[in-house]
Amino acid sequence: MSLIPSFFDPLSMDIWDPFEGFPFHRSAANRDISGFVNARVDWKETPEAHVFKADVPGLNKEEVKVEVEEGRVLQISGERSGEKEEKNDKWHRVERSGGKFLRRFRLPENAKLGEIKAAIEDGVLTVTVPKEEVKKPEAKAIDISG
Repeated sequence: MSLIPSFFDPLSMDIWDPFEGFPFHRSAANRDISGFVNARVDWKETPEAHVFKADVPGLNKEEVKVEVEEGRVLQISGERSGEKEEKNDKWHRVERSGGKFLRRFRLPENAKLGEIKAAIEDGVLTVTVPKEEVKKPEAKAIDISG
């Protein structure tokens, strides 16, 4: 069992806001990002790649954007449209929120930025970032005089 809480990601660039979620609070960081802001993302590292899996239920590839910004920052963003209200509709409950989401991750030095692939299947976005082979430093024998 890990001693680090599962919500802690030292490489994430998300800004923690203790008032997030309160109906009266709209900080500058989340002014344009609403209820879907916390798209859940898993990040695992395999010997060949870094693999990110994000829950994006109900979204298609046109509604999600994957970019790499300067400084090796992977950015996953998108927007879910809210339900359209029709004049004769009678809503009993609205729990599925619409709005924008944004997650950012600083990629490690061994990431091959030009070979990143992304795919959506069954409401899960998978972003695969291949890794460069780590070259082991060659040892050079030094003659000892004396």
